Amino acid sequence: MAADTVLREPVDALFVTVKQTSLAEALDRVPADLLGSAVVVPLLNGVDHLAVLRARFPAARVVAGTIQIEATRTAPGRIAHTSPFANLVLADPDQRLEPFAQALRAAGPGVALGPDESTVLWNKLSFLAPFALLTTRHRTDVGTVRDRHRPELLTVLDEVAAVARAAGAPADAEDLLALFDRFPATMRSSMQRDAEAGRPLELDAIGGAVLRAGAAHHVPTPATAQLVAALS
Repeated sequence: MAADTVLREPVDALFVTVKQTSLAEALDRVPADLLGSAVVVPLLNGVDHLAVLRARFPAARVVAGTIQIEATRTAPGRIAHTSPFANLVLADPDQRLEPFAQALRAAGPGVALGPDESTVLWNKLSFLAPFALLTTRHRTDVGTVRDRHRPELLTVLDEVAAVARAAGAPADAEDLLALFDRFPATMRSSMQRDAEAGRPLELDAIGGAVLRAGAAHHVPTPATAQLVAALS
C-alpha cells in the first residue's frame, strides 16, 4: 500500500521527522482538527520547533524528543541506516510516558525518558552543533575532525556547553568530548551530506539556535559564530 502524503484520519501519535527546512510545508499536510489531542513527537534538530508545533496544534500534547542515528535517504521510500544505534529520548517531566515508551521499544529503537525539555533538547544540540558545523565546514568525517581539528573542536565544545548550561541543561565539555571520541571515526553529519548534495542546510536550526541562546544568556560564542558565518 502506498504511503499517503496527508493525514486523513485520527491517530494516537504523530512523529514529525522532517528537516527543519521542510517543517512549514509538512505541517500543511496535518489538519489540526483531525490531529486533535494526539501525542506529537518532533525529532527535529534544534530547540525552536516546539513553539511552532504548539501554536499549530494547540489541542495536541507536543513532547520534546530527540533521536541519535545516522541515516540517509538513498531513494524515495528507501532509507539507509548506517549507524549501529537508533536511540530516542523523550522529555517526561510528568512521568506519564512510560507506556508509550514501552510500545516504541517493542518496535526496535532504544527509548529513554528525560527529566525536562531543556535537558533533552540541549543534550543533543550541545553535541550536534559542533559535530554538524565542523564536519560540514571541513568537509570530512568526525574522526578527522577530532584528530586534525581538535583545538577548534575543544573551543566550540566549551562555547556550546556554556550556552546549554545557561539554558538549563547539565552540559559538560569534557563529557561531550568523550562522546565525540567514542563515535565511529567514519561518521558524518546529515548537514554535511546535505551540503554535498546541494540541499538546504539546517544551519539556522542548529548553529543559529546556539547563537540566539548565547546572545539571550550573555554567553560569548565567537568560534561558533565563525563557523556559522563560513557556512552561510
